[in-house]
Amino acid sequence: MRKFSLLSILLVLCVSCVSTKNTIQNIDDTAVLPKIIAGQFELAETANDMQYGFSEFYPINLGFSTYENSNNQNVNRFFNSFTGVNGEKVTYKIIETCCPFPSKHNKMGAGTLVLYEIYLDGAPSNKKIYINTFEKGKIMCPKGFLIKKTASSDN
Repeated sequence: MRKFSLLSILLVLCVSCVSTKNTIQNIDDTAVLPKIIAGQFELAETANDMQYGFSEFYPINLGFSTYENSNNQNVNRFFNSFTGVNGEKVTYKIIETCCPFPSKHNKMGAGTLVLYEIYLDGAPSNKKIYINTFEKGKIMCPKGFLIKKTASSDN
């Protein structure tokens, strides 16, 4: 009886780790991947919403490929596509994987977000961005940053 109780508790804990309701608010399966130029996305606009990218409910949705390496490349392309407000170079590092949610784009039936810390010219910026590589969404420059010009951008 005691083994059954312990097993039941473990099962409930495992199942409760993934919400049955997707809490991500900005998924758009019709979104189009931005043009890629010289290792970066050519972004067309900056987000008006301060939550875009900075909240687990409004992550940057980069899930345009079923190949993990392509998703990692898209993360690089995304961070290469903008600068600090004074033109500072943006670098980043992974802080944690978090925030499980249901997803049809993963064999396990669930996806996770990755939280990145942003550095400007090598210094911590106190900004953290959530990235989702399982679902699609409109890709924009987060508020508080500037779109980096590409070779095909108008000067």
